Amino acid sequence: MKTRPKVAVMGGSLVGLTAALVLRDIGCDVDVYERSDVPLEGRGVGLVLHPMTARYLLEHALLDLATVSTSARFHRYLNADGAVLAELERRHRFTGYNTLYGALLGAFGRARYHLGHEVVGIAQRDGRVELALAGGRSAGADLLVAADGVSSFARRILLPDVEQSYGGYVGWRGVVDEQALSAETVAALDDALSYFAPGGTHALTYPIPHYDGAVERGKRLMNLVWYRNVPDGKPLADLLTDRTGRRREVSMPPGAVREEYVDELRAAAGGLPPAFTEVVDRIPAPFLQVMIDVEVPRMAFGRVCLVGDAAFTVRPHAAAATAKGADDVWALAEALVASDGDVDAALRAWEPGRLELGRALLHRNRDLGEGAQFRGDWVPGDPALAFGLREPGDSADMRVS
Repeated sequence: MKTRPKVAVMGGSLVGLTAALVLRDIGCDVDVYERSDVPLEGRGVGLVLHPMTARYLLEHALLDLATVSTSARFHRYLNADGAVLAELERRHRFTGYNTLYGALLGAFGRARYHLGHEVVGIAQRDGRVELALAGGRSAGADLLVAADGVSSFARRILLPDVEQSYGGYVGWRGVVDEQALSAETVAALDDALSYFAPGGTHALTYPIPHYDGAVERGKRLMNLVWYRNVPDGKPLADLLTDRTGRRREVSMPPGAVREEYVDELRAAAGGLPPAFTEVVDRIPAPFLQVMIDVEVPRMAFGRVCLVGDAAFTVRPHAAAATAKGADDVWALAEALVASDGDVDAALRAWEPGRLELGRALLHRNRDLGEGAQFRGDWVPGDPALAFGLREPGDSADMRVS
């Protein structure tokens, strides 16, 4: 590139770190500003690995899939008594948030990864972006990449009329050590991404690496997600009021959900297949995520762009939200190279394709969720239900070389 822009990345999670690495590699001068005072370890549970999510780490030989991920060979659909309704051969790989975050942060380094730097103001003047940081500090850049997630500050500033739309249900989540499960349950869920989707609800399980990194059968964690309908208004507000009386916005971390709701969850699990019931019963601290949609009309604003969840917040049914953010970043790097570092030209070329992909993914996830939770029209084994970013199934078969 003729010009090597100075880039500020707002948000230091998976997409923000991917942006920092990819843009640094094409010659940009990059700093990451993360509002948390401590590294983001311990966030999230299981992740379905899409090739785009791990692209940077794989291309630079920074990740050995065999040692940091588990796999499942089948999509398996169960009925309420545990019998197999359908089984589709489609291999996926799974890992934990900490594994990817640690690898990306290690590759970028700590010197220009600024913890405790919350962006509280964004202004553009004279071809520059000026950031106001909490505590009276400031920073400047030629380009701001806002990767600050679902509750994006940048989006609220740039698109104040865009609001979150509640999907009518929440995803309960949790993990349990395989050693705490019966042999029958481990066998029923083994080597599969297992589904229960009777209409009006749906749940899934899959194995992920243990906290200590173990990926061998019997030493892993079993990850569960169970989607349950919750009316908007007082029922949702009450569910999102934690044990201290604090009202949460879009998620409740482990240990925050009030005991009466945990008890109700475990009681309701009797309607799940027996293996799922046991997993729910033995999860130490279930937590939850509200299903919301955010759709933006724009992603580029002068020398500021929104990527990942900061632009389109999508439901998790296609397991491609992080992959979408990474795809945004790689496309941005390509546009900057093509424009010889001209930020304005790059963002003009970059935005249309990003909007098209974001809308398509959001609408597909919404349709999948409403099909399971409200229409009840999922057909066990239907290939259209498969995970994927651009199309169902494009995240499958990540081979270990």
